Amino acid sequence: MSTKRFYIIGFGALMLFDTLTQVSFKLATTHAGEFTPTTTWLWEVFFNPWIYGAVIGYIGSFITWMTLLKHAPVGPAFAASHLEVVTVLAISVLYFGEHLSAMQVLGALLIVGGIICLSKSEAEHEPPPQETA
Repeated sequence: MSTKRFYIIGFGALMLFDTLTQVSFKLATTHAGEFTPTTTWLWEVFFNPWIYGAVIGYIGSFITWMTLLKHAPVGPAFAASHLEVVTVLAISVLYFGEHLSAMQVLGALLIVGGIICLSKSEAEHEPPPQETA
């Protein structure tokens, strides 16, 4: 598998797992209601299927992140790992009907722009592939 393809699949999976985690937490808290320090509330959270979506998302993110760190440069990898902020914003608008402020949109654009700049910079400093005879 080519390096570029590995990164696309890896960071795509990381973004999906991170997004699953955040959306699952949102849905779990929505179904559990306002926090009250009672066993009833804890049982409501514990038996909510969305909390398990969040756990699966965390486990998937951890495994994917550790795999990516074996191969990807830390700087661009760390920046790209924050793409879930953009996907969670998009899902919040589409699924939860939330409204974005101009600062949130600007922040999302800056995240994407920063990742593009880092990836181009990293690509320029990559040694050319060596030919094998």
